[in-house]
Amino acid sequence: MVARKKNALFCCVGLLICLWNTAHGELTATGVNFEVEALIGIKASLHDPHDVLKWDEHSVDPCSWIMVTCSPDGFVITLGAPSQSLSGTLSPSIGNLTNLQSLLLQDNNISGHIPAELGKLPKLKTIDLSSNNFSGQIPSTLSNLNSLHYLRLNNNSLNGAIPASLANMTQLSFLDLSYNNLNTPVPPVHAKTFNIVGNTLICGTEQGCAGTTPVPQSLAVHNSQNSQPSGNSKSHKIALAFGSSLGCICLLVLGFGFILWWRQRHNQQIFFDINEHHHEELNLGNLRRFQFKELQIATSNFSSKNLIGKGGFGNVYKGRLQDGTVVAVKRLKDGNAIGGEIQFQTEVEMISLAVHRNLLRLYGLCMTTTERLLVYPYMSNGSVATRLKGNASIKIALQLVKKIHQEKKLELLVDKDLKSNYDPIELDETVQVALLCTQNLPSHRPKMSEVVRMLEGDGLAEKWEASQRAEATRTRTIEFSSSERYSDLTDDSSLLVQAMELSGPR
Repeated sequence: MVARKKNALFCCVGLLICLWNTAHGELTATGVNFEVEALIGIKASLHDPHDVLKWDEHSVDPCSWIMVTCSPDGFVITLGAPSQSLSGTLSPSIGNLTNLQSLLLQDNNISGHIPAELGKLPKLKTIDLSSNNFSGQIPSTLSNLNSLHYLRLNNNSLNGAIPASLANMTQLSFLDLSYNNLNTPVPPVHAKTFNIVGNTLICGTEQGCAGTTPVPQSLAVHNSQNSQPSGNSKSHKIALAFGSSLGCICLLVLGFGFILWWRQRHNQQIFFDINEHHHEELNLGNLRRFQFKELQIATSNFSSKNLIGKGGFGNVYKGRLQDGTVVAVKRLKDGNAIGGEIQFQTEVEMISLAVHRNLLRLYGLCMTTTERLLVYPYMSNGSVATRLKGNASIKIALQLVKKIHQEKKLELLVDKDLKSNYDPIELDETVQVALLCTQNLPSHRPKMSEVVRMLEGDGLAEKWEASQRAEATRTRTIEFSSSERYSDLTDDSSLLVQAMELSGPR
């Protein structure tokens, strides 16, 4: 009875041991898990400056270790420690991880030979040992990996010929052997993506590197346990951020420069379009016809800084033409009013016919559907009004002319050289028009077209003066006498002398 109990106890213990081995891998003779022993051997051959491989050699379960991923059955299927600044060599004990499917050790400083024991891992699908310092030849045992689909050995110091046995790996879809020291011959690899650029002993031959294809990004391990800091990845991110910032700054500078260039060009050359109309029936004589944009440029788009005069008929601007000529541009008001075109043409014809050494000769004009502009030579001494303002003798002479006109003694204003060779009626109308044109306010003075009509018709000056008085909105009395009285000390003889001087030859 006792013997039976002992046999049953031994059976239970054996069953438990079998179950443990099934769940946690095989044990060595000393009771250590084979995968734990293999991983500890890999750790021992590597230099880990950041201490990311915190693996306990006394542990019986490697599935809780960082950089290690296990299957639901408890076997190690992924070993991934990319960009961890690991150095040293890759231990041949990796060949004991018989269930390994992915080996990801890219972007480190691991050196030495690639262990041939990798060919003992039949389930291995992905190998990425790129960007390390591996040397020696590519192990021909890699051709034994019938499940391998992805193999990256680029950016190392591998040498020798590419194993011809790689041509038998028909299941291989990606192979990157670029930037090594490999030489010919190059076997006919069946991989869809095959890269061998950067191998001078191969690319320097007549075969060249034709048939190579672009290389995709390195695989990354998507494991919450493998989120350790990476020096290379940080550097890459910093470089990417710096490049992006520099690109944005360059775009901003170029955009700002373009805006400045456009504004300068706009201000100097292009303002706004106005339909130009040429009137061939207008007799211009020697007058120059200007384009509206030309006068815009000359006056800086009629800037207030160039404004030199204002009047009832428009504003006057100082301008400089392209040839350097300084001009005075008079921009008339109500240029698009009804009848304004005919009135403007009449004014231009009358002004162009007025030739005298004391009169400013018209230089040119501009006429559009909405604008009327006259161009004169620029006189730096100011206007007549500014020169006469405050001149006592001119005021006295004007008062005398008004008095003579009221007393109907206009013959006193006539040059003695004319004697009786003049029309008294024409003289009376001319003086009356002249007095109307010398009123203080510009709005009280007749327009040039009205002056022309007054001089051409009989009694039009009186009619115009009467109509001005009759306007309800512009009720005023045309002043023929100044509010300032001249000094009683000035006798009539002196006034007559000044009047004769004014009416004398010009």
